[in-house]
Amino acid sequence: MTNVIKEIKENKLIGIIRETNEDKAVEIANAYIEGGIKIIEMTAPIDAIKTVAKNDNVIVARGGIITREQAIDAIKSNAKFLVSPILQMNLVKLSSAFKTPLILTATTPNEAYQAWKARVPLIKIYPIKDLGGANYIEELLRPMNFLNVMPTGSIKKEDIKSYLDAGAMAVGLGRELYLNKTYEEIKEVAKETVEIVKNLK
Repeated sequence: MTNVIKEIKENKLIGIIRETNEDKAVEIANAYIEGGIKIIEMTAPIDAIKTVAKNDNVIVARGGIITREQAIDAIKSNAKFLVSPILQMNLVKLSSAFKTPLILTATTPNEAYQAWKARVPLIKIYPIKDLGGANYIEELLRPMNFLNVMPTGSIKKEDIKSYLDAGAMAVGLGRELYLNKTYEEIKEVAKETVEIVKNLK
């Protein structure tokens, strides 16, 4: 379980895909992978996750998980970690039983603390732009610097440095990488984003 979190901490970047079309989801994931993104969260059909998870060079998560059934399906599809868009505490025991890391989403300091108390290894902070951006992360972590957080929600690649400087373990980028872009354009933006993160290490 800790290896996945270690990889996230090392790479500092998760490419997010929210796509209901299986072929399109796989296409975006392949462009991410070619662009050098190694950790991908997919809110997509299970078969798309199965396909992308076959790639040895990528760690795939199933996003959008709210129910136990969704979590079990994701684990069966070879997802290496689970991401819930809410503070769904009922998933914590299941995550522990299957030794599959779980990321829960928080918006308030209290929710983030509750997730930490439940031993959630990484907490998604969403929607970060509406919450106040990098300043919110800085304010959140000032009294609770023990939290491992990953801001997501309308983050642009130019803003990554400010979030990591504020104390985030990693950042999640989604539509900013792929919306209204061709395969080659997605690949190029992914490359640029990976380079930005590498240069910050």
